[in-house]
Amino acid sequence: MNGFIKWLLSLILMGLAVLAGYTWIMLSWSYGNGERAGYVQKFSHRGYICKTWEGELAMVSMPGTMSEKFFFTVREDAVAQKINANMGKKVALTYDQHIGLPTTCFGDTEYFVSNITVLEE
Repeated sequence: MNGFIKWLLSLILMGLAVLAGYTWIMLSWSYGNGERAGYVQKFSHRGYICKTWEGELAMVSMPGTMSEKFFFTVREDAVAQKINANMGKKVALTYDQHIGLPTTCFGDTEYFVSNITVLEE
């Protein structure tokens, strides 16, 4: 019985190590990156255990047309403060796309914003 418990514990620890390695790779490696411009409509700090900044950018191609929404996550508080300070202004958000994350603890979306630039109207 003692050998079975050691074997089971080893199996669980190996599984956790593989999951941790996979998560680290998915957070380190970016599937894509880019920039989106528009107006930040919503931005909030939310989550029960893992608090993340979640936002919504309204991208308007032409005045009077329906806006497309870009949902994003911010992991850095400094970037979140910049976004909060520039709500209502036209901005460009620089982002990295991380696909395949095993949990929403890192953010609700796969788009992680790393910088904000205020654009001239």
